[in-house]
Amino acid sequence: MPPRKTRGESPRVVAMCRNITTLRGLQPAATPEEIEAAARQYVRKVSGVQSISPQTEEAFELAVRKVTHATADLLAGLPPRKQPPPTLPPLRRLASKSAASLG
Repeated sequence: MPPRKTRGESPRVVAMCRNITTLRGLQPAATPEEIEAAARQYVRKVSGVQSISPQTEEAFELAVRKVTHATADLLAGLPPRKQPPPTLPPLRRLASKSAASLG
């Protein structure tokens, strides 16, 4: 979806990928693995690459590394959230399901 610009404001995106969960405000803080998983989801979405092939692997993995780094920098530079995010990231959902089935 293209950015929408209102009078006197800079362009802003009005929709985002529904599969990427909010990492800012997690307690404990987002792990490097959670940040990379979100970056991988983002790169998959914008590139349309679902299965990595020899032709796409180098560019795809480079993009994942760059987005992971940018996301970590962004999270480190933002102030704390007043409320936790509404949903858990997928890696935490899997861990909580595993813990619940063992307990």
